[in-house]
Amino acid sequence: MNQSHTLEVQGMTCASCANAVTKTLQRRGLSNISVNHASGEVRFDTGDAIPLEPVYDAIDGLGYRTLRPGLEAGIETDDHAGHDHGTLADTLLPWCIALTIPLLAHMVSDWWLLHNVWFQLALATPVFIMGWLVFGRSSIQSLRNGWPSMNVLILLGATAAYGYSLRSLVGSAHQFMFFETAASIITLVMLGNWLEHRTVKATTKSIDALSKLQPQTARLVQVDSLGRESVMEVEAKYLRTDDLVRVAEGEAIPVDGVVETGDLQIDEKMLTGEALPAHRVVGSAVTGGTLVVSGSALVRTTRVGKASTLSRIVELVRQAQATKPPLQKLADKISGIFVPAVLGISVLTLVINYFVGGHPFGESMSRAIAVLVISCPCAMGLATPAAVAVGLGRAARMGILVKGGDTLERIKKIKTIVFDKTGTLTTGNLQIAATTSSGISEAELKDIVVSLEKHSAHPIAKSILAQWSADTVVDYSGIEEIKGHGMQGFRNGSMWKLGKRSWAALNAGPEDYDLYLSEDGQYRGALKLEDELRPDAAETIQTLKAQGYEPVLISGDRQEKSAAVASQVGIETVHAGQTPEGKAQLLDALLQKGGVAMVGDGINDAPSLAKATVGISLSDASQIAVQSAQIILSGNNLSRLPQAFKLGIYTERTIKSNLFWAFIYNVIAIPVAAAGYLSPTWGAGVMALSDVVLVLNSLYLGIRRLR
Repeated sequence: MNQSHTLEVQGMTCASCANAVTKTLQRRGLSNISVNHASGEVRFDTGDAIPLEPVYDAIDGLGYRTLRPGLEAGIETDDHAGHDHGTLADTLLPWCIALTIPLLAHMVSDWWLLHNVWFQLALATPVFIMGWLVFGRSSIQSLRNGWPSMNVLILLGATAAYGYSLRSLVGSAHQFMFFETAASIITLVMLGNWLEHRTVKATTKSIDALSKLQPQTARLVQVDSLGRESVMEVEAKYLRTDDLVRVAEGEAIPVDGVVETGDLQIDEKMLTGEALPAHRVVGSAVTGGTLVVSGSALVRTTRVGKASTLSRIVELVRQAQATKPPLQKLADKISGIFVPAVLGISVLTLVINYFVGGHPFGESMSRAIAVLVISCPCAMGLATPAAVAVGLGRAARMGILVKGGDTLERIKKIKTIVFDKTGTLTTGNLQIAATTSSGISEAELKDIVVSLEKHSAHPIAKSILAQWSADTVVDYSGIEEIKGHGMQGFRNGSMWKLGKRSWAALNAGPEDYDLYLSEDGQYRGALKLEDELRPDAAETIQTLKAQGYEPVLISGDRQEKSAAVASQVGIETVHAGQTPEGKAQLLDALLQKGGVAMVGDGINDAPSLAKATVGISLSDASQIAVQSAQIILSGNNLSRLPQAFKLGIYTERTIKSNLFWAFIYNVIAIPVAAAGYLSPTWGAGVMALSDVVLVLNSLYLGIRRLR
């Protein structure tokens, strides 16, 4: 029987790292392997007979560090203190920047010290060594395992430039110096990795934030043989099925359960997106992590630990982040062929020029080194990050915050855009949409309702009082809030009630309203409450449809309310009453047809935001949604969504054009260098020119019109 295992691996920084771990685990016969380089989470299944220690050792042997069961993060032992790539690079990056800046300064300054070759050697050597410390081990391992990564290209170019410069220095050929090239390659790539690591890593915080929603303590109720209750505060993790816990107003429910005694109004927006509190009575199910708005109750636990609803949501987010296909940069894919090809061409250049062409060994070696210098991966390494950096900068200026450079590339795959309702297409603020009265005037209805609701702390009462004020204060006696039903009070000997239809109006009045007013059981009026539609929602949907996207509404709210909102904004496909698991399943089905963007704002949207091709959140959304999403629309401006998609498409086009120029440059320049028509000096110059072309092409993305 297979067993599932999860462990944390430190030091993975890119998709190539994830591939290395995946291939290693596959060779050991493991199955269902999932590696998330951003979070460091590795999942796999093993048979009963497969020991885990050799698996951990194999991953450590790749240059990463496994946090084994019982080993706390940040504590290294002699046996398991692997090389933390990310931490080492972060530590060395400031030193590399400080040493590289003076090397590059000689190109714009005539100061004699900057042009002194020994000074350049003294600055470049530490950077070169630090580059090998950061990229060396993973590069060697990637070569051993048969899939050369970008790190190999980085070190190949830096070593060629540094080695040739050192040779020229020893041979007193000071005109052949490329120390600044060697240092800048290493420093720029380390800087790019640092920026990407910081942005991508931030998206994994959603899991921690979700876990914190679960209350840490609970009031456990124990009943003795005489029926006497005693209450003891315990850690929620120690609760078991069929335990009794006491919950009260203002508290979060610690675990999933059923109301044993009592009456509750519960804020369940985190699960359903429903703006109105849910009424829970004896026998009703309640969910751990939801907030008690009013009332108190005794709850019998039904699902605890990993079986709870909130734990399942956490697991859904983990699975979504882990199963999302890792981004494979085009340059990384081609490097598997490019690296050995360049090495082969360089060796072939040396052999043909020396043995066939009859050239002196020094000249033949010079041509071989020129091939390496001209094929420096700086252009390939710059192709993607340069375009992404400009794209991210323009997005930020437009009020679109993007996490991770790969997000803009994935936008091109989008075919369907899924919207949540409450808080996304709507503001989440309840508005009085309509009123009706019988036997009293509209003004009297307003005065009576305000006079009753001012004695309530219920969210509905607060919404009404924020919109209405009484022209004439109506005095009541014996005003009382009936939990789960509404407000009641006496006036001139009559009982006035405001609340649910079945309680206040005795099933009288229209059926599609939310609050009903009655006098001694006689219907007097009703209020309809609606979630306020965002002012730019309809226009945004129409723009997206014009661009060729299919909008879909998936909500935890009721069918009639979801359909009404969908009709107002122009969405034809509606899935209402969905749980977080249901949303994730619907998203899976849509993903089978193509790329899907998910736009949401609540905790219940977190798994779907993580699972989608691109997750999008508004800036005032729940912290979980913001952390799970890859794009955040600042100012809660939904109309920026079409611009974000356009920018993503143009960014992807810029990356492809950059890669085209980077590779076509090598295709042309390498044969020219091998034939001896391009010296290492001119090769370095042409190489630098290719970088300029890519930078200019990327900068154009920042000013071009998004059409």
